[in-house]
Amino acid sequence: MIDVHAHVVLEGVMGCAGHYGPELGVGPEGRARFRVGDYVLDGVDYRGTPFMDVDRRLALNDHLGIDLQILSPNPITYFHHIEADVATGFCRWHNDEMAKMVAGHPDRFAGFAQLPMQDVDAGVTELRRAVGDLGLLGAYIGTDFGVTFDDEQLDPLWATAVELDVPVFVHPAPAGIDGPLRDPRIRRFDLDLSLGFLYEETLAVACLLYGGVLDRHPGLDVCLSHGGGAAAFMAGRLDHQGRTRPWAREHPVDFVGGLRRMWFDQHVHDDASLALLESRVGRDRLVVGTNLAGWDAPTEPDHIPFVADYDANARRLLRLD
Repeated sequence: MIDVHAHVVLEGVMGCAGHYGPELGVGPEGRARFRVGDYVLDGVDYRGTPFMDVDRRLALNDHLGIDLQILSPNPITYFHHIEADVATGFCRWHNDEMAKMVAGHPDRFAGFAQLPMQDVDAGVTELRRAVGDLGLLGAYIGTDFGVTFDDEQLDPLWATAVELDVPVFVHPAPAGIDGPLRDPRIRRFDLDLSLGFLYEETLAVACLLYGGVLDRHPGLDVCLSHGGGAAAFMAGRLDHQGRTRPWAREHPVDFVGGLRRMWFDQHVHDDASLALLESRVGRDRLVVGTNLAGWDAPTEPDHIPFVADYDANARRLLRLD
């Protein structure tokens, strides 16, 4: 099985974003904590877990039947909203450390590159370096970095991904960690990790399709986490909107058709939701994602809805054949 959604926390990048950290330490009450800028995850210690311990990760992968895992940055440390030069330096360091981890187990791991999305030129440069020099398989970015996905400022990045023939994986960061907290209600019951992500993922899909990004870059492969949020559920309404609203009358958007040009992981936790997703986008556009060791990760092999087609899809998406 190939897993395309699995975050890592790298020891070698601690403190590499200056006063933003990241920092693993102990708080005033003696509890472990993880600090990113002014944001603190109290009681969180990634050390000794599969996030940082390679042997534990490999053992868990063996238990779950994961043969190849594509490692990705921790969304908590995207740093999409800090100074561009600090973010650029951190991304270079992070990608170097990611490449080292992959090199230690090249038959079990591959990696995605973190990019400084607040500086598109720097992002293009780092993507070229990460793919060409480090052998990483593509870009891994958040959803909130000051411009929308259809902004023409991002066209050089999309064009570079097409030129390099690599995919772009999109996964949100929790609200208020890497970007503004627009609605404090989303923090109740940890809804930023479910409804917050769903909102950001759905907005990303809408901007990519309504904004014509895939039309301008027809060779671009974008994969969304968590089944693309609510895009499949709202497909009919969003399709109608893309054909009838004033901005769409001259150039109507086939939203339903556009969904079948994108990629999605199947990390949705419900057979009915997965069936809906598959009916909207097609089985050939789905890949396995686990969020390994995260709060919502599978703990047993039969918790992963898997069909053989998903591995073939992942190989196409990742250019592994």
